[in-house]
Amino acid sequence: MKPFISTGFYGVLNYIIALTLIATPWLFDLTHVSSAAIFIPMYIGWLQLIMAIFADNAASPIQKFPMEMHLTLDVVMGFFLAVSPWLYTFSSKAFWPELLIGGLLFFLGIFTKKSPFTTKRHPSLSEGGLTSTDSI
Repeated sequence: MKPFISTGFYGVLNYIIALTLIATPWLFDLTHVSSAAIFIPMYIGWLQLIMAIFADNAASPIQKFPMEMHLTLDVVMGFFLAVSPWLYTFSSKAFWPELLIGGLLFFLGIFTKKSPFTTKRHPSLSEGGLTSTDSI
């Protein structure tokens, strides 16, 4: 399946997701659930905000961080956030915010343009590494 989410739209949405994750404990009243329910969304939200500021897209003021790496980390963080209520055993009290926002990060990481999961490398690009002939 081809990626269909533009990097500009993703960049704006990433700021909204990051700020929502930072405020998740208070927005969804998770302050009484457990420390994992408070700190995991906040940590991932701050990481998302830092990556959004430095990502290589139109919505970023400092374009230094490659979008491919950012989207790969979104998939990993989204999966971790989605399963965190069961990993840290607070799923009986609250799991919907983490599951929905984590699933959204996972989905965006896969279906945004420049995603390494759905975009094939151009055949003329060198892969580098041990098979590279650059030093010859």
